[in-house]
Amino acid sequence: MTECGLPIRVERYGRGVSAERGDSGGAEFERVLENLRGRITDGTYALGALLPPQRELALEFGVSRDTVQRVLRELKSERLVESRQGSGTRVVKKPIHSLTRPQDDPLIRPTLAPFINRAFAQRDVRLDVFTLTSESLDAHIRMQALRIRAKEIPPPERIEVRLLLPATSMEFPYLRALGVKKAADGLDEAPPLDRLQERVQERFRGISARHTSSLRASLIDLETEGVVPSARVEIRQVPVAPTFKLYLRRNAEALSGPYEVLKRTIRLDDGTEIEALDVLGLGSTLLRYVNDEGDPNSTGSVYMESMQAWFDSCWEHLATPV
Repeated sequence: MTECGLPIRVERYGRGVSAERGDSGGAEFERVLENLRGRITDGTYALGALLPPQRELALEFGVSRDTVQRVLRELKSERLVESRQGSGTRVVKKPIHSLTRPQDDPLIRPTLAPFINRAFAQRDVRLDVFTLTSESLDAHIRMQALRIRAKEIPPPERIEVRLLLPATSMEFPYLRALGVKKAADGLDEAPPLDRLQERVQERFRGISARHTSSLRASLIDLETEGVVPSARVEIRQVPVAPTFKLYLRRNAEALSGPYEVLKRTIRLDDGTEIEALDVLGLGSTLLRYVNDEGDPNSTGSVYMESMQAWFDSCWEHLATPV
């Protein structure tokens, strides 16, 4: 996917743990996944449209059929496509966290891209975020850094991001292995359930660390290189398993949305397939609330005040710095 003539990586952890996205998933897998998801997002493959046959996709991207099949499984796990034997793979949904939707398009549902665009249109950027991982935010922040460097938007005078994440050491009610569906080839028996659960948690910790590091570097580098006068990213962990995601522009607006819990098949790096409880965040519905300075009793104003107070209380009393 590209925007402004520059490549943008759109990464996802489903708010979930897909084995197709593990550290050993490979650059080719990521490249094909991002391209196909981008085409779904920008309408190249419209709702109801069939994707090209696997053989054509393999030839176009110069990858194996196995890689294409893994990508299609990931898109299916994101509920963006459905596959039927003999009927091909059809688009059934578009990502709500689209990077490519223009800000001035009429929106049926709020999305993250316009929210982040509005935040970075200010001279003083202040964002408070509570989420399972920072994957969606990381992609959008990197997009804004590219726009600033390309002088498409004026550089803010100050950027301040506070990121509140669940403690990686805690045990989640989701991200949980339920049982083995298919053992890996060559294994006499499947790994025990507790080991499968450890691998699920290891992947979660790795993905969380990778995206927080990427997000922090994207903004701090702007200050280090003198592109913006001040950029600060503070990350803390809280012993709370998120049931919703929350994005706050202090005293301005908020986006929030629930994580949908689902049972899904996860294919681990060695080929073992397990049934697991996961959460889906990429396609979750986001709700927007706007602070009404003329009416402190409006729904938006009350929501903003209460959720900001909730965030600040967790930040001060429960969270620990990373």
